Amino acid sequence: MSAPGVGLIHPHRWDVIVVGGGHAGTEAALAAVRMGCDVAMVTSSIDRVGWMSCNPSIGGVGKSHLVAEIDALGGEMARAADRAGVHYKLLNHSRGPAVHALRVQCDKLEYATALRERLERQPGLQLLQGTVAGLWLEGGRIAGVRTGHGVHYRARAVVLTAGTFLSAVCHTGDQVEAGGRAGEGASNDLGAQLRALDLRTLRHKTGTCPRLAGRTIDWDRTQRDPGLTPPPTLARRGPRPALRQMDCHATRTNARTHALIRDALPRSPLFSGQIAGQGPRYCPSIEDKVVRFEDREEHGLFLEREGWRTDEVYLAGLSTSLPADVQFAMVRSIEGLESAEIVRFGYAVEYDTIDPRQLGPDLGLARCPGLYFAGQVNGTSGYEEAGAQGLWAGVQAACFVQERDAPTLSRADAYLAVMVDDLTTRGGGEPYRMLTSRAEHRLSLRCGNADLRLGPLAESLGLCDAEAGAARRSRQARLEAARTLLEAERVVPTPAVVDRLVAAGQGGLGTPASLADLLRRPTMQWETLEPWLPEPLRSGGLLDDPADRDEVTIALRYAAYEARERTRVERTRRAEAVALPADLDFRVVHGLSFEAAEKLGLARPATLGQAARVPGVTPAAVSALHVHLEMRHRRARADG
Repeated sequence: MSAPGVGLIHPHRWDVIVVGGGHAGTEAALAAVRMGCDVAMVTSSIDRVGWMSCNPSIGGVGKSHLVAEIDALGGEMARAADRAGVHYKLLNHSRGPAVHALRVQCDKLEYATALRERLERQPGLQLLQGTVAGLWLEGGRIAGVRTGHGVHYRARAVVLTAGTFLSAVCHTGDQVEAGGRAGEGASNDLGAQLRALDLRTLRHKTGTCPRLAGRTIDWDRTQRDPGLTPPPTLARRGPRPALRQMDCHATRTNARTHALIRDALPRSPLFSGQIAGQGPRYCPSIEDKVVRFEDREEHGLFLEREGWRTDEVYLAGLSTSLPADVQFAMVRSIEGLESAEIVRFGYAVEYDTIDPRQLGPDLGLARCPGLYFAGQVNGTSGYEEAGAQGLWAGVQAACFVQERDAPTLSRADAYLAVMVDDLTTRGGGEPYRMLTSRAEHRLSLRCGNADLRLGPLAESLGLCDAEAGAARRSRQARLEAARTLLEAERVVPTPAVVDRLVAAGQGGLGTPASLADLLRRPTMQWETLEPWLPEPLRSGGLLDDPADRDEVTIALRYAAYEARERTRVERTRRAEAVALPADLDFRVVHGLSFEAAEKLGLARPATLGQAARVPGVTPAAVSALHVHLEMRHRRARADG
């Protein structure tokens, strides 16, 4: 089917089309199809579906919490990482358990293969290769997408996950070429259309590091960093990691490296003015680190093999856009890399993102019903941030198509909600990275309880199967039964009991105490309590899974803090319940400064709670807003 000047109009009409096959796109497509939608994914290269275009790892501080939540909501990231995992490491171990983070180095080819197989075998999901050149709009509503080949694909909703490809250019020294990553083109037409739709855009920058030939590295001169043995899993349910594990290795820059970088700064696109985009604060380039931390004599680097079927090694910590000759000299100035060959040079990517403050909590654009955005196009960085947004946008698009009430999450419910709220109220002036410090309720938002927090929502939406729901309810029952037993079982301070506690470094016991009270001691180990455990809590019992023992222990130790937190959450929920009219003119609110009115007008918060989180909005401004709303309601009641 075709029309004059239009090209091919595909005869099928999908419920949801997902643009892009990266981490956001894969989760969006799978979420929508699991909810019963007929879905197509249109991507410029099916061979690059789920590809790790930067580092070969999933998880990390704050990020592993997002992965756990994706997993709890039926997503694929954790399962794919476990299938491809070759090195597991626990970060933040010296801190409280709520911020412990698992990081998994993956075999990149195996990871992408796992995702592609999952997509291709999913009933109701069609993969289509093509570069989306524009959105197909009819009467201000989304009608589908059009590709560079002139093919029009129809859909009732579109999730746009354009990654770093909108009007993108790659920089290596003074060499500039169009593309969202090396060897792949840019989405210039789509970027131009979004700007023509009067969408506010921002210019962001990200970068990557040189990749080295592993056989040219002197591994004996680097520091071996073995992973956890046996490896744990990111996914709550699923097979154990099957791949043979491999070591990571560490090295560091030195004074010679830094001198080479300083001498080359005039040739750096970051410092010459060639790059205007804002780079990520928490993942700076090596030249940026040398300038900002001039007193540092060295910076740590990690050598991460990219898989068992490649010799390529990712040099983590050396992200750069310096010229190729400088990169070559810089790499060979580093211990263990004196003879290393660069397989791929590092580069920076500069690209457009939309200002996410134009989106609602559903990641949708209100003035174009049916259009949703997810991933780096919203100003975020990282696979995990993209995947979580993609899943959420896929859920929202499915609800839009099915004309059902869309779910909501508050900042007290999930890291996912913290990220979405941060983006839509505070904006993305720089590439956003999820950190545990961003979550004010992080004590209760743990990786270990993500399935308990979000499992009921996943089940109600159809994101998980009956088996997953039954497993979650069984786990919940086991944990509750274990806590009840621990609270009920008393330990009497006999000499033998006291001697065992003292020998374990736990001090004495003056009066009878429950096992729960003893476990609340910060350094108490289950092994110390073994003789007093009731039969259901012994090996092979209710808490046979070490993760369940950990969760019970953490819950007991955090119980008092969580009780106080619930009080704060309730206050926050009351503020969130105060809706702000969509047509509210903040300029007429008495007592609101010009700056606050301008910032609120730009952010368009939906509730009083969101307004309080807009940067530059003071508590006095929130009070003025509250008074204005009360007066407005009184006038409305008086008018009848």
